[in-house]
Amino acid sequence: MTGIRDAYLQAAASAAALLDDQAVAAAWESPSALPEFSVAGLAGHLARQVVAVPRVLGQPVPAGPPATLLEHYDRVPWVGASLDDEANAEIRRGGEDEAADGAAALAARIGVAIEVLRTALPAEPADRVVHPSWVSWTLTLDDFLVTRMMEIAVHSDDLAQSVGVATPSLPPAVLDPVFALLTGLAVRRHGPTALLRALSRSERAPATIAAF
Repeated sequence: MTGIRDAYLQAAASAAALLDDQAVAAAWESPSALPEFSVAGLAGHLARQVVAVPRVLGQPVPAGPPATLLEHYDRVPWVGASLDDEANAEIRRGGEDEAADGAAALAARIGVAIEVLRTALPAEPADRVVHPSWVSWTLTLDDFLVTRMMEIAVHSDDLAQSVGVATPSLPPAVLDPVFALLTGLAVRRHGPTALLRALSRSERAPATIAAF
């Protein structure tokens, strides 16, 4: 199994542990740290970064070269969209739908998905391409898993902040590709000089180098 696939399973297990925390169930109906997202909806969105992967592995793959990671984020409609844009509203609805059966059912579902993926991911060839149903292009499986790791890392922090627990500590095998992705997106959005200054020259640092 590639390093990315093993790292993804570590990230997925971390997300499952957070979703199983009683603090999440206790705050289920409360607003989250993200505008317009309830704790339940945010938990559902986090869980989707795992439970959707077996579904994606079952999708037919159209012909044609896969997009690169940066091309993927150039194309997804939610990047740069307003909070009330349909792309973001659809993401929130999806999270609420995933969480509709409650915290215990969601935690159980993500556990089942992880067990499926522990067998499925090592069996996939190195050049496996996937077609997530919510986009019109393909990605390599490993690049797709990097996008899911980024989502898990970011939204685990959001969910932990929402329910008053510590943000899960993810290993370098997870965070290194996540930081590489976010750095590449930040450079594309703000330019290399802005990123260089933000990381090395506080007196000349821009107000933000946010990747999104």
